Amino acid sequence: MKQKSYFYTIVLIALLFVSSSYTLGGPPIDPCNSINKSFVDGEHVVYKIYYNWNFVWLSAGEVNFYVTETEDHYIIEATGKTYRSYEVFFRVNDYYKTKIRKSDLLPVEFERNIEEGGYRFYNRIEFDQEGGTALSFSGRTKEMVVAQEYPLETCMHDMLSTVYFLRNMSFDALEESQRFPIEMFIDDKVYPIDIAYEGIDSKKIRGYGKIDAVKISPEVVAGVVFSTDAKMNIWVSDDENKVPIVIESPISVGSIQAILKSHSGLKYPLGS
Repeated sequence: MKQKSYFYTIVLIALLFVSSSYTLGGPPIDPCNSINKSFVDGEHVVYKIYYNWNFVWLSAGEVNFYVTETEDHYIIEATGKTYRSYEVFFRVNDYYKTKIRKSDLLPVEFERNIEEGGYRFYNRIEFDQEGGTALSFSGRTKEMVVAQEYPLETCMHDMLSTVYFLRNMSFDALEESQRFPIEMFIDDKVYPIDIAYEGIDSKKIRGYGKIDAVKISPEVVAGVVFSTDAKMNIWVSDDENKVPIVIESPISVGSIQAILKSHSGLKYPLGS
């Protein structure tokens, strides 16, 4: 599937964080059995998206993330929309949703509904974590989907559940430039990705001042979205929330930047 929108890219690269078991300054972190300590019901985080083309930065739109808690699950939703002023160039109205179990933060269902220019795509995935399968329904619209089942060798996260797994990890035991593997199920494939830990940095965010952050650099795959020499940088708040605050990456045409615009309902004060 060819995906043209930088909104899809922002949501994807912001959430590339599920790893096999490894030790991070304490007992092993198990992606198949994680415990939530970092987010709560009602959390709402907003990112402003900028697109750079020919050395001109344009305010393109926003991505919103929401958390809703039920008796046994967390419902995570993300929306990406262009500003009206930018829609003369390209219009985006994207919706993402995952339902993850409270007991281990693994997803049971993922949904994606894409409207980007004249492009339409709908996808819903039902995860059978114990049975080791993913049942994917894909098509141009919800009414035109075709079902396909895929085997999974281990427990699996989707592109939204991954960030909430990351937010319950610690980077304390990692050394600068140390790399660690991740993988997730997206576009009916399991994607292995390598991430480099770049140490502690600080970023100045409008309205918040300087925020201490963990800097990481994911490996990207050249293709429709990324050029062959693309380098991505992500800064995650160095606190108990572990919220991405800045994302920077070149793409095939221009570059993109997502910056924390606002938040509400965080479990801990940002930067505490």
